[in-house]
Amino acid sequence: MASIRILVGSVYGGALLTARTLKKTLEPEGHRITILEEPDLEDITGNDEPLLVCTSTTGQGELPPNLLPFYLRLREHLPQQPARPFGVIVLGDSSYGDTFCGAGELMEEVLYETSARKVGDTLRIDALETTEPEMEAIPWVREWLEQLES
Repeated sequence: MASIRILVGSVYGGALLTARTLKKTLEPEGHRITILEEPDLEDITGNDEPLLVCTSTTGQGELPPNLLPFYLRLREHLPQQPARPFGVIVLGDSSYGDTFCGAGELMEEVLYETSARKVGDTLRIDALETTEPEMEAIPWVREWLEQLES
């Protein structure tokens, strides 16, 4: 079973609810989930657990205020995370066009710069198509976990 650190970026609570639902679903199955609502570099540099970014997108494709300081420090220091597995779940609104789910792209890019290894495809959840992002995230995370273990 996996130990996973979920880095949460949330403004109105959708991404946080999604992360908490994943924790509630996966822990009874033997996985250990740590939700980081105010992540810091030390949350990822002292271990090698897979990272799962679960974030909403704000403004014009930006990160939520609670995840932005982590992103900026990560980008500034680039602590190397060679081959550390990560995945991305990003919530957005496709009516924003080119900036749809931009926060996920920002996190993916900076994690690549640390030499982390992306597992699976990014799950992009469109607010125009679903009101329960956590329901889309559950089957996706199960597939992601299978890819982690293979």
